[in-house]
Amino acid sequence: MSSSEKDVRLSVGDTELTVSPANGCRIDSLRIDGTELLRQGERYGCFPMVPWCGRTGNGLFHNGDVPHRLPLNSPPHAIHGTGRDTAWRTARLGEREASFYYDLAEPWPYPGRVTQTFELAEDSLTLAFGIETYGDSFPAQAGWHPWFLRNLGGGGKDVELAFDAAWQEERGENHLPTGRRIPPLGGPWDDCFGMPDGVEVTLTWPEQLELTVKSRTEWVVIYDEQDEAVCVEPQSGPPNGLNTAPRYVTPIDPLEIATTWSWRRL
Repeated sequence: MSSSEKDVRLSVGDTELTVSPANGCRIDSLRIDGTELLRQGERYGCFPMVPWCGRTGNGLFHNGDVPHRLPLNSPPHAIHGTGRDTAWRTARLGEREASFYYDLAEPWPYPGRVTQTFELAEDSLTLAFGIETYGDSFPAQAGWHPWFLRNLGGGGKDVELAFDAAWQEERGENHLPTGRRIPPLGGPWDDCFGMPDGVEVTLTWPEQLELTVKSRTEWVVIYDEQDEAVCVEPQSGPPNGLNTAPRYVTPIDPLEIATTWSWRRL
């Protein structure tokens, strides 16, 4: 794939979105009334997690009885998929929406295509993934990893997180879920939570902005251990889910997932 794909900018009213297909089809920037919401930098913004989310234990997963090994990019595990390190192609581009894709290739062992769409409105952004196979069925996951700024500047207060999870995936010393579901614990977090009625997490920058992340999926990872940013990551399965909760992409059943961020000014 060519890395010459230029950044794509969508704007509606006082909201502007910048997507970089050449840099993993990540959102580089989301500005509302001129205020940047996402941590800046080539590894930040909001990147796609596909075709798996979080850590895959020891870089090993099985498709039935066939084992596959993935590069250990976060030793001893493989983390966050291949999409964020791939140049994507532009499929469709409008004033308020855009669609991009890339074809699965090594080190992922199965051929297929991943599509990501962005739809911008004045007070919301909807992101969607589709994963389809060109051949055999395979387990896969998809999700998003936004780095929301902890503080939006202008003398404002730090962001406050609010969510009501049914459970927390107990995290072992190896950073993988143990398989036990426990009552949600207080932060700081690098943890996966279950919301069987759909993900809903509200970020409030007092007296500035309220933003709600929603998705019909039932897992979300919250990561707030860094000073600069907090992450709210809706995803189609838990960390290590290729092994523990595989969702198969088949020729007649692609994996589809969406999330909407909506906001209001305070």
